[in-house]
Amino acid sequence: MSGHGHGHGHGHGGCEGEHEPAERGLEYGLYQKIDLEKMQCLNESRDGDGKLVFKPWDQRHERDKYVESDADEELLFNIPFTGSVKLKGIIISGENDDSHPAEVRLYKNIPQMSFDDTGREPEQAFRLNRDPTAELEYPTKIARFSNVQHLSIHISKNFGEENTRVYYIGLRGEFSQAHRHEVTICNYEASANPADHKVESVIPQTNFIS
Repeated sequence: MSGHGHGHGHGHGGCEGEHEPAERGLEYGLYQKIDLEKMQCLNESRDGDGKLVFKPWDQRHERDKYVESDADEELLFNIPFTGSVKLKGIIISGENDDSHPAEVRLYKNIPQMSFDDTGREPEQAFRLNRDPTAELEYPTKIARFSNVQHLSIHISKNFGEENTRVYYIGLRGEFSQAHRHEVTICNYEASANPADHKVESVIPQTNFIS
């Protein structure tokens, strides 16, 4: 009866399975908003592998790209976004064995976080179940994750193996572009007309940017 818990919380979801993946795939599009050039994964066994697990929804079952921990079971992902994110949920998928992550701790807006920093209180922590099919979403406390420019994901333990293996990390949420008002202000200043100064002296309360 191992399949009994599979549909927990979904009830009738099986009938509409055809439509669900496309919708969820759109919701799990935040991987496109990660600044991959600046992303780091600490304690990865091979340099650069940590970036490979942030991939499209329809590739979540693929096994050719993964990250494995090196010295022990811990992994720490430092993820800068290209704007501001409201994080609503996370999926973490690994192998169906003891190398699967068992606990994850989420931190926000601590760039360049190191393992020394993981002693501090996380914004949220989850005990994970093995999820080789990438179906279990862990919902975040949205109020704590409403203005995230940088997300750190600390996998602190697995189910007993020496090393941890991760195939897919999915991030669900909303993205908004960073605003750059200061650029507009500079443009106005740069194109100031010498004649403006005469007006300024006559009408001191004018709204020129000085």
